[in-house]
Amino acid sequence: MTTFAEDAASSAAGSAGPMAPAWWTSAVVYQIYPRSFADGNGDGVGDLAGIRSKLDYLADLGVDVLWLSPIYPSPQHDNGYDISDYEDIDPLFGSLAEFDELLAETHARGMRLVMDLVVNHTSDEHPWFVESRASLTNPKRDWYWWRSPRAVAASDVPVEPNGWRSAFSGPAWTLDESTGQYYLHLFASQQPDLNWENPQVRAAVYAMMNRWLDRGVDGFRMDVINLVSKQLEDIDGGSAVGGLGFSMGPRLHEFMHEMHEAVFAGRDAQLLTVGEMPGVSVAEARLFTDPARRELDMVFQFEHVWLDQGADKFDPLPLDLVALKASLSRWQDGLADVGWNSLYLNNHDQPRLVSRFGDDGQFRYESATLWATVLHLHRGTPYVYQGEELGMTNVPFADIAEFRDIESINYYREAVLEQGREPGPVLAGLRKMSRDNARTPVQWDSTAHAGFTTGQPWIPVNPNYVTVNAEADRAAERSVFEFYRRLIALRHASATVALGRFQLLEPEHPTLYAFTRDGDDEQLLVVANVSGSPLSVPLVEGWLDEELLVTNYPVAGAPASTLAPWEARVYRRATGQNSPG
Repeated sequence: MTTFAEDAASSAAGSAGPMAPAWWTSAVVYQIYPRSFADGNGDGVGDLAGIRSKLDYLADLGVDVLWLSPIYPSPQHDNGYDISDYEDIDPLFGSLAEFDELLAETHARGMRLVMDLVVNHTSDEHPWFVESRASLTNPKRDWYWWRSPRAVAASDVPVEPNGWRSAFSGPAWTLDESTGQYYLHLFASQQPDLNWENPQVRAAVYAMMNRWLDRGVDGFRMDVINLVSKQLEDIDGGSAVGGLGFSMGPRLHEFMHEMHEAVFAGRDAQLLTVGEMPGVSVAEARLFTDPARRELDMVFQFEHVWLDQGADKFDPLPLDLVALKASLSRWQDGLADVGWNSLYLNNHDQPRLVSRFGDDGQFRYESATLWATVLHLHRGTPYVYQGEELGMTNVPFADIAEFRDIESINYYREAVLEQGREPGPVLAGLRKMSRDNARTPVQWDSTAHAGFTTGQPWIPVNPNYVTVNAEADRAAERSVFEFYRRLIALRHASATVALGRFQLLEPEHPTLYAFTRDGDDEQLLVVANVSGSPLSVPLVEGWLDEELLVTNYPVAGAPASTLAPWEARVYRRATGQNSPG
Protein backbone atom coordinates (compact mmCIF):
# COMPACT_ATOMS: atom_id res chain seq x y z
CA MET A 1 0.00 0.00 0.00
CA THR A 2 1.51 3.34 -1.01
CA THR A 3 1.69 6.33 1.28
CA PHE A 4 0.34 9.77 0.52
CA ALA A 5 3.91 11.03 0.11
CA GLU A 6 4.72 8.29 -2.39
CA ASP A 7 1.56 9.07 -4.33
CA ALA A 8 2.46 12.74 -4.45
CA ALA A 9 5.96 11.91 -5.70
CA SER A 10 4.51 9.66 -8.36
CA SER A 11 2.16 12.40 -9.50
CA ALA A 12 4.95 14.96 -9.56
CA ALA A 13 7.15 12.62 -11.59
CA GLY A 14 4.35 12.09 -14.05
CA SER A 15 3.94 15.83 -14.62
CA ALA A 16 7.52 16.10 -15.91
CA GLY A 17 7.04 13.49 -18.63
CA PRO A 18 4.57 10.76 -19.54
CA MET A 19 1.79 10.79 -16.98
CA ALA A 20 2.29 8.21 -14.23
CA PRO A 21 -0.65 5.89 -13.62
CA ALA A 22 -3.08 7.36 -11.09
CA TRP A 23 -2.84 5.86 -7.60
CA TRP A 24 -6.33 4.39 -7.87
CA THR A 25 -5.37 2.15 -10.80
CA SER A 26 -3.85 -0.28 -8.28
CA ALA A 27 -6.26 0.48 -5.43
CA VAL A 28 -9.25 -1.38 -4.01
CA VAL A 29 -12.26 0.39 -2.47
CA TYR A 30 -14.36 -1.01 0.39
CA GLN A 31 -17.93 0.21 0.70
CA ILE A 32 -19.39 0.63 4.18
CA TYR A 33 -23.14 0.88 4.69
CA PRO A 34 -22.84 2.49 8.14
CA ARG A 35 -26.19 1.53 9.67
CA SER A 36 -25.43 -2.16 9.06
CA PHE A 37 -21.65 -2.36 9.55
CA ALA A 38 -20.99 -2.29 13.30
CA ASP A 39 -22.89 -0.74 16.23
CA GLY A 40 -20.71 0.95 18.83
CA ASN A 41 -23.36 2.17 21.28
CA GLY A 42 -25.86 -0.69 21.38
CA ASP A 43 -28.86 1.12 19.90
CA GLY A 44 -29.22 -1.42 17.10
CA VAL A 45 -27.92 0.87 14.34
CA GLY A 46 -24.36 0.89 13.05
CA ASP A 47 -22.37 4.06 13.67
CA LEU A 48 -19.00 5.80 13.41
CA ALA A 49 -17.79 4.26 16.65
CA GLY A 50 -18.53 0.83 15.20
CA ILE A 51 -16.58 1.64 12.04
CA ARG A 52 -13.60 2.86 14.10
CA SER A 53 -13.61 -0.42 16.03
CA LYS A 54 -13.14 -2.34 12.76
CA LEU A 55 -10.43 -0.23 11.11
CA ASP A 56 -7.72 -2.78 11.90
CA TYR A 57 -9.88 -5.47 10.25
CA LEU A 58 -10.13 -3.32 7.11
CA ALA A 59 -6.43 -2.48 7.13
CA ASP A 60 -5.65 -6.19 7.45
CA LEU A 61 -7.85 -6.89 4.43
CA GLY A 62 -5.58 -4.49 2.58
CA VAL A 63 -8.10 -2.09 1.05
CA ASP A 64 -6.95 1.40 0.11
CA VAL A 65 -10.15 3.41 0.32
CA LEU A 66 -13.23 3.36 2.54
CA TRP A 67 -16.41 4.66 0.95
CA LEU A 68 -19.11 5.58 3.45
CA SER A 69 -22.73 5.54 2.39
CA PRO A 70 -24.56 8.65 3.70
CA ILE A 71 -24.06 9.62 7.35
CA TYR A 72 -25.56 13.12 7.12
CA PRO A 73 -28.64 14.22 9.09
CA SER A 74 -31.69 12.64 7.50
CA PRO A 75 -35.29 11.64 8.27
CA GLN A 76 -34.17 8.20 6.97
CA HIS A 77 -37.04 7.65 4.53
CA ASP A 78 -34.46 6.16 2.15
CA ASN A 79 -31.87 5.15 4.75
CA GLY A 80 -29.94 8.39 4.58
CA TYR A 81 -30.20 9.13 0.86
CA ASP A 82 -32.72 11.83 1.79
CA ILE A 83 -30.38 14.43 3.30
CA SER A 84 -31.65 17.31 5.43
CA ASP A 85 -28.21 18.84 6.18
CA TYR A 86 -25.12 18.35 4.03
CA GLU A 87 -22.77 19.87 6.60
CA ASP A 88 -23.21 17.66 9.67
CA ILE A 89 -23.39 14.07 10.91
CA ASP A 90 -26.70 12.45 11.87
CA PRO A 91 -26.75 11.81 15.66
CA LEU A 92 -27.81 8.28 14.73
CA PHE A 93 -24.20 7.74 13.60
CA GLY A 94 -22.27 10.10 15.85
CA SER A 95 -20.92 13.63 15.63
CA LEU A 96 -18.56 15.75 13.56
CA ALA A 97 -15.91 15.28 16.24
CA GLU A 98 -16.27 11.51 15.95
CA PHE A 99 -16.09 11.79 12.19
CA ASP A 100 -12.83 13.72 12.46
CA GLU A 101 -11.45 10.97 14.71
CA LEU A 102 -12.51 8.31 12.21
CA LEU A 103 -10.91 10.25 9.36
CA ALA A 104 -7.63 10.69 11.26
CA GLU A 105 -7.49 7.02 12.26
CA THR A 106 -8.27 5.93 8.71
CA HIS A 107 -5.43 8.06 7.36
CA ALA A 108 -3.09 6.81 10.08
CA ARG A 109 -3.59 3.29 8.72
CA GLY A 110 -2.71 4.34 5.19
CA MET A 111 -6.29 4.32 3.91
CA ARG A 112 -8.34 7.09 2.35
CA LEU A 113 -11.97 7.96 3.11
CA VAL A 114 -14.56 8.86 0.46
CA MET A 115 -17.98 10.32 1.26
CA ASP A 116 -21.26 9.69 -0.53
CA LEU A 117 -22.47 12.79 -2.39
CA VAL A 118 -26.26 12.89 -2.91
CA VAL A 119 -27.03 16.10 -4.78
CA ASN A 120 -29.62 15.13 -7.38
CA HIS A 121 -32.13 15.55 -4.57
CA THR A 122 -32.41 16.54 -0.92
CA SER A 123 -34.81 15.61 1.85
CA ASP A 124 -38.09 17.49 1.87
CA GLU A 125 -36.98 18.57 5.35
CA HIS A 126 -33.83 20.27 4.08
CA PRO A 127 -33.99 24.04 4.81
CA TRP A 128 -33.59 24.74 1.10
CA PHE A 129 -36.79 22.87 0.28
CA VAL A 130 -38.65 24.20 3.32
CA GLU A 131 -37.97 27.69 1.97
CA SER A 132 -38.70 26.67 -1.62
CA ARG A 133 -42.19 25.36 -0.83
CA ALA A 134 -43.05 28.33 1.45
CA SER A 135 -44.48 30.43 -1.38
CA LEU A 136 -44.49 30.90 -5.14
CA THR A 137 -42.24 33.93 -4.77
CA ASN A 138 -39.70 32.61 -2.27
CA PRO A 139 -36.09 33.28 -3.42
CA LYS A 140 -35.39 29.54 -3.31
CA ARG A 141 -38.51 28.56 -5.28
CA ASP A 142 -36.36 27.93 -8.34
CA TRP A 143 -33.93 25.71 -6.42
CA TYR A 144 -36.30 22.79 -7.10
CA TRP A 145 -38.54 21.70 -9.97
CA TRP A 146 -42.01 23.20 -9.53
CA ARG A 147 -44.70 22.99 -12.17
CA SER A 148 -48.42 23.77 -12.32
CA PRO A 149 -50.94 20.97 -12.93
CA ARG A 150 -51.42 19.95 -16.53
CA ALA A 151 -54.69 21.14 -18.01
CA VAL A 152 -57.08 18.33 -18.93
CA ALA A 153 -60.39 19.07 -20.61
CA ALA A 154 -63.59 18.36 -18.62
CA SER A 155 -61.64 17.52 -15.47
CA ASP A 156 -61.21 19.44 -12.26
CA VAL A 157 -58.75 16.88 -10.91
CA PRO A 158 -55.11 18.09 -10.89
CA VAL A 159 -52.89 16.13 -13.27
CA GLU A 160 -49.11 15.70 -12.99
CA PRO A 161 -47.03 17.90 -15.32
CA ASN A 162 -45.83 14.80 -17.21
CA GLY A 163 -45.96 11.03 -17.03
CA TRP A 164 -42.62 10.40 -15.36
CA ARG A 165 -42.60 7.59 -12.80
CA SER A 166 -40.58 7.49 -9.60
CA ALA A 167 -37.87 4.86 -9.29
CA PHE A 168 -39.65 3.83 -6.07
CA SER A 169 -43.08 3.31 -7.71
CA GLY A 170 -45.83 5.85 -8.36
CA PRO A 171 -45.71 9.24 -10.10
CA ALA A 172 -42.53 11.32 -9.98
CA TRP A 173 -44.59 14.39 -9.05
CA THR A 174 -46.31 15.28 -5.76
CA LEU A 175 -48.85 18.06 -5.36
CA ASP A 176 -48.07 20.67 -2.73
CA GLU A 177 -51.52 21.73 -1.53
CA SER A 178 -50.38 25.06 -0.07
CA THR A 179 -49.06 26.47 -3.35
CA GLY A 180 -51.09 24.39 -5.82
CA GLN A 181 -48.01 23.21 -7.73
CA TYR A 182 -46.28 19.87 -8.14
CA TYR A 183 -42.64 19.22 -7.27
CA LEU A 184 -40.46 16.65 -9.03
CA HIS A 185 -38.94 13.69 -7.20
CA LEU A 186 -37.34 10.95 -9.26
CA PHE A 187 -37.21 8.81 -6.11
CA ALA A 188 -39.36 8.97 -2.96
CA SER A 189 -41.81 11.83 -2.48
CA GLN A 190 -39.62 12.91 0.45
CA GLN A 191 -36.68 13.37 -1.97
CA PRO A 192 -37.38 16.46 -4.13
CA ASP A 193 -34.98 16.99 -7.03
CA LEU A 194 -32.67 19.99 -7.01
CA ASN A 195 -32.80 22.28 -10.04
CA TRP A 196 -29.24 22.24 -11.35
CA GLU A 197 -30.19 24.74 -14.04
CA ASN A 198 -30.03 27.34 -11.26
CA PRO A 199 -26.38 28.47 -10.84
CA GLN A 200 -27.03 29.27 -7.17
CA VAL A 201 -27.80 25.60 -6.53
CA ARG A 202 -24.57 24.49 -8.15
CA ALA A 203 -22.53 27.10 -6.28
CA ALA A 204 -24.02 25.96 -2.96
CA VAL A 205 -23.24 22.32 -3.75
CA TYR A 206 -19.65 23.08 -4.77
CA ALA A 207 -19.06 25.16 -1.65
CA MET A 208 -20.30 22.29 0.51
CA MET A 209 -18.04 19.81 -1.29
CA ASN A 210 -15.02 22.04 -0.82
CA ARG A 211 -15.67 22.26 2.91
CA TRP A 212 -15.61 18.46 3.21
CA LEU A 213 -12.38 18.27 1.19
CA ASP A 214 -10.86 20.99 3.36
CA ARG A 215 -11.75 18.83 6.34
CA GLY A 216 -9.61 16.03 4.89
CA VAL A 217 -12.08 13.87 2.97
CA ASP A 218 -10.44 12.12 0.01
CA GLY A 219 -13.17 12.31 -2.61
CA PHE A 220 -16.77 11.48 -3.40
CA ARG A 221 -18.94 8.73 -4.76
CA MET A 222 -21.71 10.68 -6.50
CA ASP A 223 -25.19 9.20 -6.23
CA VAL A 224 -27.18 9.09 -9.53
CA ILE A 225 -25.15 12.08 -10.71
CA ASN A 226 -26.25 11.59 -14.33
CA LEU A 227 -29.79 12.66 -13.38
CA VAL A 228 -28.87 16.23 -12.40
CA SER A 229 -29.30 17.54 -15.95
CA LYS A 230 -32.93 17.21 -17.06
CA GLN A 231 -34.46 17.27 -20.52
CA LEU A 232 -36.39 20.52 -20.14
CA GLU A 233 -38.65 19.86 -23.11
CA ASP A 234 -39.74 16.57 -21.52
CA ILE A 235 -40.55 18.20 -18.19
CA ASP A 236 -42.87 20.69 -19.82
CA GLY A 237 -44.04 18.61 -22.74
CA GLY A 238 -46.18 16.04 -20.98
CA SER A 239 -43.69 13.27 -21.71
CA ALA A 240 -44.67 9.80 -20.59
CA VAL A 241 -41.05 8.61 -20.48
CA GLY A 242 -40.38 6.77 -17.22
CA GLY A 243 -37.70 4.60 -15.72
CA LEU A 244 -34.39 6.31 -16.31
CA GLY A 245 -35.41 8.05 -19.52
CA PHE A 246 -34.75 11.32 -17.77
CA SER A 247 -31.00 10.70 -17.37
CA MET A 248 -28.03 12.05 -19.34
CA GLY A 249 -29.46 15.52 -19.89
CA PRO A 250 -27.86 18.00 -22.31
CA ARG A 251 -25.80 19.92 -19.74
CA LEU A 252 -24.39 16.95 -17.82
CA HIS A 253 -20.83 17.15 -19.17
CA GLU A 254 -20.87 20.90 -18.62
CA PHE A 255 -21.90 20.41 -14.98
CA MET A 256 -19.29 17.71 -14.35
CA HIS A 257 -16.50 19.83 -15.80
CA GLU A 258 -17.69 22.87 -13.86
CA MET A 259 -17.69 20.78 -10.66
CA HIS A 260 -14.17 19.60 -11.35
CA GLU A 261 -12.89 23.12 -11.84
CA ALA A 262 -14.74 24.51 -8.81
CA VAL A 263 -13.93 21.67 -6.40
CA PHE A 264 -11.21 19.25 -7.49
CA ALA A 265 -8.79 21.24 -9.65
CA GLY A 266 -5.37 21.54 -8.05
CA ARG A 267 -5.84 18.66 -5.63
CA ASP A 268 -7.44 16.00 -7.79
CA ALA A 269 -4.28 13.83 -7.98
CA GLN A 270 -4.87 12.69 -4.41
CA LEU A 271 -8.65 12.32 -4.63
CA LEU A 272 -11.10 9.74 -5.98
CA THR A 273 -14.22 10.79 -7.88
CA VAL A 274 -16.69 8.20 -9.10
CA GLY A 275 -20.10 8.97 -10.52
CA GLU A 276 -23.00 6.53 -10.25
CA MET A 277 -24.63 6.68 -13.69
CA PRO A 278 -27.41 4.18 -14.36
CA GLY A 279 -27.93 3.90 -18.10
CA VAL A 280 -24.59 5.42 -19.13
CA SER A 281 -23.12 4.06 -22.36
CA VAL A 282 -19.52 3.07 -23.04
CA ALA A 283 -19.16 6.02 -25.39
CA GLU A 284 -20.40 8.47 -22.74
CA ALA A 285 -18.22 6.86 -20.06
CA ARG A 286 -15.15 7.44 -22.23
CA LEU A 287 -15.96 11.13 -22.21
CA PHE A 288 -16.69 11.36 -18.49
CA THR A 289 -13.47 9.56 -17.52
CA ASP A 290 -11.05 10.95 -20.12
CA PRO A 291 -8.46 12.77 -17.95
CA ALA A 292 -8.05 15.47 -20.58
CA ARG A 293 -11.69 16.51 -20.16
CA ARG A 294 -11.38 17.01 -16.38
CA GLU A 295 -14.69 15.53 -15.30
CA LEU A 296 -14.56 12.27 -13.26
CA ASP A 297 -12.06 9.50 -12.51
CA MET A 298 -14.53 6.67 -13.17
CA VAL A 299 -18.24 5.89 -13.31
CA PHE A 300 -20.50 3.13 -12.02
CA GLN A 301 -22.42 1.65 -14.93
CA PHE A 302 -25.39 -0.71 -14.47
CA GLU A 303 -25.50 -2.66 -17.71
CA HIS A 304 -24.18 -5.91 -16.24
CA VAL A 305 -26.47 -5.86 -13.17
CA TRP A 306 -29.57 -5.33 -15.30
CA LEU A 307 -29.01 -8.45 -17.41
CA ASP A 308 -30.83 -10.82 -15.04
CA GLN A 309 -33.99 -8.70 -14.81
CA GLY A 310 -37.12 -9.48 -16.79
CA ALA A 311 -40.22 -7.26 -16.85
CA ASP A 312 -38.78 -5.29 -13.93
CA LYS A 313 -36.14 -5.52 -11.24
CA PHE A 314 -38.15 -8.00 -9.18
CA ASP A 315 -38.67 -10.40 -12.07
CA PRO A 316 -35.32 -12.21 -11.78
CA LEU A 317 -33.90 -14.24 -14.65
CA PRO A 318 -31.22 -16.97 -14.48
CA LEU A 319 -27.62 -15.90 -14.99
CA ASP A 320 -26.75 -15.68 -18.70
CA LEU A 321 -22.97 -15.97 -18.53
CA VAL A 322 -22.52 -15.32 -22.24
CA ALA A 323 -24.36 -12.01 -21.92
CA LEU A 324 -22.49 -11.07 -18.74
CA LYS A 325 -19.11 -11.77 -20.34
CA ALA A 326 -20.07 -9.80 -23.44
CA SER A 327 -21.13 -6.82 -21.33
CA LEU A 328 -18.07 -6.68 -19.09
CA SER A 329 -15.74 -7.31 -22.04
CA ARG A 330 -17.34 -4.48 -24.00
CA TRP A 331 -16.57 -2.13 -21.12
CA GLN A 332 -13.03 -3.47 -20.82
CA ASP A 333 -12.42 -2.86 -24.53
CA GLY A 334 -14.25 0.45 -24.63
CA LEU A 335 -12.20 2.01 -21.83
CA ALA A 336 -8.89 0.32 -22.66
CA ASP A 337 -7.21 3.38 -24.16
CA VAL A 338 -9.23 6.25 -22.66
CA GLY A 339 -10.86 6.43 -19.25
CA TRP A 340 -11.17 3.84 -16.52
CA ASN A 341 -13.53 1.12 -15.27
CA SER A 342 -15.00 0.68 -11.83
CA LEU A 343 -15.49 -3.02 -11.05
CA TYR A 344 -18.31 -4.27 -8.87
CA LEU A 345 -20.81 -7.10 -8.54
CA ASN A 346 -22.07 -6.17 -5.05
CA ASN A 347 -23.19 -2.96 -3.39
CA HIS A 348 -25.93 -1.60 -1.13
CA ASP A 349 -28.44 -1.62 -4.01
CA GLN A 350 -27.76 -5.16 -5.24
CA PRO A 351 -28.57 -8.60 -3.78
CA ARG A 352 -25.71 -10.68 -2.42
CA LEU A 353 -23.35 -11.84 -5.15
CA VAL A 354 -22.92 -15.43 -3.99
CA SER A 355 -26.70 -15.95 -3.96
CA ARG A 356 -27.28 -14.10 -7.22
CA PHE A 357 -24.59 -15.50 -9.51
CA GLY A 358 -23.11 -18.31 -7.40
CA ASP A 359 -24.15 -21.18 -5.15
CA ASP A 360 -24.87 -20.10 -1.58
CA GLY A 361 -25.22 -23.70 -0.39
CA GLN A 362 -22.71 -26.48 -1.03
CA PHE A 363 -20.31 -24.31 -3.02
CA ARG A 364 -20.58 -21.01 -1.13
CA TYR A 365 -16.82 -20.69 -0.58
CA GLU A 366 -15.94 -21.79 -4.10
CA SER A 367 -18.44 -19.56 -5.90
CA ALA A 368 -17.67 -16.55 -3.69
CA THR A 369 -13.96 -16.84 -4.42
CA LEU A 370 -14.54 -17.59 -8.11
CA TRP A 371 -16.40 -14.33 -8.61
CA ALA A 372 -13.79 -12.50 -6.57
CA THR A 373 -11.10 -13.87 -8.90
CA VAL A 374 -13.00 -12.93 -12.03
CA LEU A 375 -13.77 -9.40 -10.86
CA HIS A 376 -10.38 -8.51 -9.39
CA LEU A 377 -8.49 -9.77 -12.44
CA HIS A 378 -10.31 -7.35 -14.75
CA ARG A 379 -8.78 -3.97 -15.53
CA GLY A 380 -10.28 -1.26 -13.34
CA THR A 381 -10.71 -0.34 -9.70
CA PRO A 382 -12.48 -3.11 -7.73
CA TYR A 383 -15.13 -2.22 -5.15
CA VAL A 384 -15.78 -4.66 -2.28
CA TYR A 385 -19.10 -4.32 -0.47
CA GLN A 386 -19.18 -5.07 3.26
CA GLY A 387 -19.63 -8.77 3.94
CA GLU A 388 -18.72 -9.73 0.38
CA GLU A 389 -15.26 -10.65 1.69
CA LEU A 390 -16.99 -13.15 4.00
CA GLY A 391 -19.27 -14.74 1.39
CA MET A 392 -22.43 -13.36 3.00
CA THR A 393 -25.65 -14.51 1.35
CA ASN A 394 -29.21 -13.39 0.63
CA VAL A 395 -31.77 -13.55 3.43
CA PRO A 396 -34.77 -15.95 3.62
CA PHE A 397 -37.34 -13.20 4.19
CA ALA A 398 -40.65 -14.86 5.09
CA ASP A 399 -43.05 -11.92 4.95
CA ILE A 400 -43.24 -8.35 3.65
CA ALA A 401 -43.18 -7.16 7.28
CA GLU A 402 -39.53 -8.26 7.48
CA PHE A 403 -38.45 -5.84 4.74
CA ARG A 404 -37.23 -2.32 5.52
CA ASP A 405 -36.35 -0.94 2.09
CA ILE A 406 -38.74 1.68 0.72
CA GLU A 407 -38.28 0.38 -2.84
CA SER A 408 -39.30 -3.16 -1.85
CA ILE A 409 -42.21 -2.08 0.37
CA ASN A 410 -43.62 0.29 -2.26
CA TYR A 411 -43.28 -2.33 -4.98
CA TYR A 412 -45.17 -4.92 -2.92
CA ARG A 413 -47.94 -2.45 -2.11
CA GLU A 414 -48.38 -1.44 -5.74
CA ALA A 415 -48.15 -5.00 -7.10
CA VAL A 416 -50.32 -6.79 -4.53
CA LEU A 417 -52.66 -4.20 -3.05
CA GLU A 418 -53.19 -2.03 -6.12
CA GLN A 419 -52.69 -4.41 -9.05
CA GLY A 420 -54.06 -7.51 -7.34
CA ARG A 421 -51.09 -9.77 -8.10
CA GLU A 422 -50.57 -12.94 -6.04
CA PRO A 423 -48.31 -12.18 -3.07
CA GLY A 424 -46.30 -15.42 -3.35
CA PRO A 425 -44.50 -14.68 -6.63
CA VAL A 426 -44.04 -11.04 -5.66
CA LEU A 427 -42.36 -12.05 -2.40
CA ALA A 428 -40.19 -14.55 -4.28
CA GLY A 429 -38.89 -11.75 -6.50
CA LEU A 430 -38.24 -9.53 -3.51
CA ARG A 431 -36.33 -12.30 -1.72
CA LYS A 432 -34.10 -12.67 -4.74
CA MET A 433 -33.49 -9.03 -5.66
CA SER A 434 -34.38 -6.72 -2.74
CA ARG A 435 -31.79 -4.22 -1.59
CA ASP A 436 -32.43 -5.43 1.97
CA ASN A 437 -30.38 -8.54 1.16
CA ALA A 438 -27.28 -6.36 1.20
CA ARG A 439 -28.38 -4.28 4.18
CA THR A 440 -28.68 -6.85 6.95
CA PRO A 441 -25.91 -6.50 9.56
CA VAL A 442 -22.38 -7.65 8.90
CA GLN A 443 -21.90 -11.01 10.58
CA TRP A 444 -18.90 -10.65 12.88
CA ASP A 445 -19.23 -13.76 15.07
CA SER A 446 -21.69 -16.39 16.30
CA THR A 447 -22.89 -14.49 19.38
CA ALA A 448 -26.32 -12.85 19.58
CA HIS A 449 -27.11 -10.67 16.55
CA ALA A 450 -23.84 -11.81 14.95
CA GLY A 451 -21.83 -9.50 17.19
CA PHE A 452 -23.22 -6.50 15.30
CA THR A 453 -24.97 -4.95 18.31
CA THR A 454 -25.75 -5.54 21.97
CA GLY A 455 -29.23 -4.11 21.32
CA GLN A 456 -32.04 -4.98 18.93
CA PRO A 457 -30.83 -4.57 15.31
CA TRP A 458 -32.80 -2.22 13.08
CA ILE A 459 -33.19 -5.10 10.61
CA PRO A 460 -32.89 -8.79 11.51
CA VAL A 461 -29.56 -10.55 11.06
CA ASN A 462 -29.38 -13.32 8.45
CA PRO A 463 -30.07 -16.52 10.42
CA ASN A 464 -27.01 -18.23 8.90
CA TYR A 465 -24.71 -15.98 10.98
CA VAL A 466 -23.97 -18.88 13.33
CA THR A 467 -21.78 -20.45 10.63
CA VAL A 468 -21.19 -17.55 8.20
CA ASN A 469 -19.29 -14.89 10.14
CA ALA A 470 -15.93 -13.14 10.17
CA GLU A 471 -14.54 -14.97 13.19
CA ALA A 472 -15.35 -18.40 11.79
CA ASP A 473 -14.24 -17.53 8.26
CA ARG A 474 -10.86 -16.15 9.28
CA ALA A 475 -10.19 -19.24 11.40
CA ALA A 476 -11.15 -21.63 8.62
CA GLU A 477 -8.68 -23.44 6.40
CA ARG A 478 -10.56 -22.08 3.38
CA SER A 479 -11.25 -18.44 4.22
CA VAL A 480 -13.08 -16.10 1.85
CA PHE A 481 -11.50 -13.16 3.71
CA GLU A 482 -7.98 -14.50 3.22
CA PHE A 483 -8.69 -15.12 -0.47
CA TYR A 484 -9.81 -11.51 -0.93
CA ARG A 485 -6.75 -10.34 0.99
CA ARG A 486 -4.45 -12.22 -1.41
CA LEU A 487 -6.27 -10.83 -4.46
CA ILE A 488 -5.94 -7.29 -3.14
CA ALA A 489 -2.24 -7.79 -2.42
CA LEU A 490 -1.79 -9.14 -5.96
CA ARG A 491 -3.30 -5.99 -7.46
CA HIS A 492 -0.95 -3.86 -5.36
CA ALA A 493 2.07 -5.85 -6.50
CA SER A 494 1.31 -6.60 -10.16
CA ALA A 495 1.36 -3.96 -12.87
CA THR A 496 -0.21 -6.53 -15.18
CA VAL A 497 -3.26 -6.93 -12.91
CA ALA A 498 -3.59 -3.17 -12.54
CA LEU A 499 -2.86 -2.04 -16.08
CA GLY A 500 -2.46 -5.04 -18.40
CA ARG A 501 -4.42 -5.47 -21.61
CA PHE A 502 -7.61 -7.56 -21.41
CA GLN A 503 -8.75 -10.13 -23.97
CA LEU A 504 -11.87 -12.28 -23.54
CA LEU A 505 -11.56 -15.95 -24.53
CA GLU A 506 -14.36 -18.40 -25.36
CA PRO A 507 -17.04 -15.69 -25.50
CA GLU A 508 -19.86 -18.12 -26.41
CA HIS A 509 -19.11 -20.78 -23.79
CA PRO A 510 -22.10 -21.04 -21.44
CA THR A 511 -20.15 -21.85 -18.23
CA LEU A 512 -16.51 -20.92 -18.83
CA TYR A 513 -15.28 -17.42 -18.01
CA ALA A 514 -11.78 -17.11 -19.48
CA PHE A 515 -9.57 -14.17 -20.40
CA THR A 516 -5.96 -13.07 -20.55
CA ARG A 517 -4.19 -10.04 -19.14
CA ASP A 518 -1.02 -8.96 -20.96
CA GLY A 519 1.72 -6.90 -19.37
CA ASP A 520 5.16 -5.83 -20.55
CA ASP A 521 6.89 -9.08 -19.67
CA GLU A 522 4.19 -11.52 -18.63
CA GLN A 523 0.79 -12.87 -19.52
CA LEU A 524 -1.90 -14.03 -17.11
CA LEU A 525 -4.61 -16.57 -17.95
CA VAL A 526 -7.81 -16.52 -15.90
CA VAL A 527 -10.17 -19.49 -16.15
CA ALA A 528 -13.32 -19.99 -14.09
CA ASN A 529 -15.93 -22.75 -14.17
CA VAL A 530 -19.23 -20.98 -13.46
CA SER A 531 -21.17 -24.14 -12.73
CA GLY A 532 -21.67 -26.90 -10.20
CA SER A 533 -20.27 -29.61 -12.50
CA PRO A 534 -16.70 -30.44 -13.56
CA LEU A 535 -15.64 -28.76 -16.80
CA SER A 536 -12.97 -29.83 -19.26
CA VAL A 537 -11.01 -26.78 -20.42
CA PRO A 538 -8.59 -27.69 -23.24
CA LEU A 539 -7.06 -24.20 -23.41
CA VAL A 540 -5.54 -24.82 -19.95
CA GLU A 541 -3.38 -27.69 -21.29
CA GLY A 542 -0.77 -25.32 -22.67
CA TRP A 543 -0.45 -23.64 -19.27
CA LEU A 544 -0.08 -26.59 -16.92
CA ASP A 545 3.68 -26.11 -16.65
CA GLU A 546 3.35 -22.40 -15.87
CA GLU A 547 3.09 -20.83 -12.44
CA LEU A 548 -0.32 -21.30 -10.82
CA LEU A 549 -0.69 -17.85 -9.30
CA VAL A 550 -4.21 -18.11 -7.84
CA THR A 551 -6.54 -21.02 -7.18
CA ASN A 552 -9.55 -21.54 -4.94
CA TYR A 553 -9.03 -25.32 -4.72
CA PRO A 554 -6.29 -27.30 -2.93
CA VAL A 555 -3.28 -27.92 -5.16
CA ALA A 556 -2.09 -31.53 -5.27
CA GLY A 557 0.71 -31.89 -7.80
CA ALA A 558 0.24 -30.57 -11.32
CA PRO A 559 -3.37 -29.49 -11.87
CA ALA A 560 -5.26 -31.16 -14.70
CA SER A 561 -7.14 -29.39 -17.46
CA THR A 562 -10.51 -30.18 -15.88
CA LEU A 563 -11.91 -27.52 -13.56
CA ALA A 564 -13.85 -28.66 -10.50
CA PRO A 565 -17.25 -27.10 -9.71
CA TRP A 566 -16.86 -23.35 -9.25
CA GLU A 567 -13.09 -23.59 -9.59
CA ALA A 568 -11.08 -20.54 -10.64
CA ARG A 569 -7.41 -20.39 -11.55
CA VAL A 570 -4.92 -17.72 -12.60
CA TYR A 571 -1.74 -18.78 -14.39
CA ARG A 572 1.31 -16.60 -15.05
CA ARG A 573 3.70 -16.95 -17.99
CA ALA A 574 6.84 -14.90 -18.56
CA THR A 575 6.84 -13.45 -22.07
CA GLY A 576 9.68 -10.93 -22.31
CA GLN A 577 9.55 -9.28 -25.68
CA ASN A 578 7.63 -12.15 -27.28
CA SER A 579 4.19 -11.61 -25.88
CA PRO A 580 1.76 -13.93 -27.66
CA GLY A 581 -0.76 -12.27 -29.89
